[in-house]
Amino acid sequence: METTALTNFHLLSHQTEFELEESYEITPECYSPKNHLKDVPQIFWAKKSGGGQTPILKTLLTSACEKNCLYCPFRAGRDLRRATLQPAEMTKIFSQMTAAGLVEGLFLSSGVVGGGIRTQDKLLDTAEILRKKYHYHGYLHLKLMPGAEKDQVHRAVQLATRVSVNLEAPNQERLNDLAPHKKFQDDLIQLLQWANDLRQSLRDAKQNMHQPSIVTQLVVGAANETDSEILQTSAELFSRLKLNRIYYSRFSPIPNTPLENLPPEHPLRPFRLYQASFLIRDYGFTAEDFFYNSSGNLPLDHDPKTLWAQAHFLQSPIEINKADFSHLIRIPGIGPKTARRILQFRQNSKITSESELRHLGIPVHRVSPYILLNGRKIQTQPSLW
Repeated sequence: METTALTNFHLLSHQTEFELEESYEITPECYSPKNHLKDVPQIFWAKKSGGGQTPILKTLLTSACEKNCLYCPFRAGRDLRRATLQPAEMTKIFSQMTAAGLVEGLFLSSGVVGGGIRTQDKLLDTAEILRKKYHYHGYLHLKLMPGAEKDQVHRAVQLATRVSVNLEAPNQERLNDLAPHKKFQDDLIQLLQWANDLRQSLRDAKQNMHQPSIVTQLVVGAANETDSEILQTSAELFSRLKLNRIYYSRFSPIPNTPLENLPPEHPLRPFRLYQASFLIRDYGFTAEDFFYNSSGNLPLDHDPKTLWAQAHFLQSPIEINKADFSHLIRIPGIGPKTARRILQFRQNSKITSESELRHLGIPVHRVSPYILLNGRKIQTQPSLW
C-alpha cells in the first residue's frame, strides 16, 4: 500500500473530532500490527443495542473543508494540516482492516470540498466500491452533505446501513450562530425528508428489504439554544420524518475557532436530553410534558420522567392492576417491555404481592411511590431519587 495513503489515513483518523454519533460509550483501542498496518490510528468500540461491542472505524475522506462553521475544527479559516484520501485508497485500507478482523463497520464523513454534490459523489463512490468490488455487506454509515441532490440521497439510502445529516441546531435562528452559511430547511431538513421518503418507497416496493436508519445530531451549548427548543424540534423530527435517533453532542471549544472562548457545556445536559428524547420517541411524551427551569432547560439534578411522575402520580397513585399501557410506561422503573409483561400477566391473574412485582422485573423501590397494589400503597421505604 502506498506510504502516502497510509500517512493520510493515519492523519485523518487522528484528526477527526469524533462526534457522539451512535451515542455509544466509546473506549479507544490501538490497532494491532496486522496486514502491515502498523502505527495506524484508533479503533472505537461501539456498544451494540443487544449487548457486546463492535469495532467501528470512524473517519473522514478529507479534513479539508470550504465551509467556515464557527465551532468546527475543520473550518476553512483554521490553521490545520489537511489530509485527503481517494475512495479507492479508503476502501483498500478498510478492506484490509476487515480482513484482519480489526473492524466490523465504517462510519464515513467528509469535509466539503468543491460543493456538497461533488463531496457526496466521493462518499458514494467509496460505498459503491466497498459493496461491489469488495463485497462488503457489513455496517456502513454515510453522511449526507449539505447541498447534495435527491438522486444522491436515494443512492446513499440504498447503499448504507445508516445515513445522517448534522442539523447542529434546532432552528435557523440558532444555526445562524453556528453556521451562518447553512440553510436549516433547504440544506439540511430537506435531506432528511428525502431520505425518509425514499426509505418509505423502498419499504413499499420490497417489504423484506433492509431499511436504513436515519439519524441526526445537534450541538448542545454553543448557540444559546434551550432544551425546550431542542425537544420541540426533536419531537417534530420523530413524528414527521421518522428519525430513528437524535444525538446530542456536548459543545467543547476548539482552539483557533471563533467560539474558542465559550465554556464547555455541562456533561449532564446532553444526558438529560437523551432521557427526554427517548420519552418522546418511545413513551408518548411531548416536549410540553417536561419541566423546564427559568432558562428553558431541563433540571440537571432529576430525570425528566421522575419529575413528571411526581407531579402526576405522587398524590394520586395509580392501580397497577388497572392501569393501561400508556399509564404504565409513565411510571418510573417501568418501560415498554415491562408494561407489556404486566398486561400479559393480568390477562390471567391479578398482581397480588411485591414478590410478583419483582418476578415481573419491576423495581419495587422505584415504583412504590406512584402505584397502588389492589387499592393499597406498598409499605416500603421509597427511594425517590
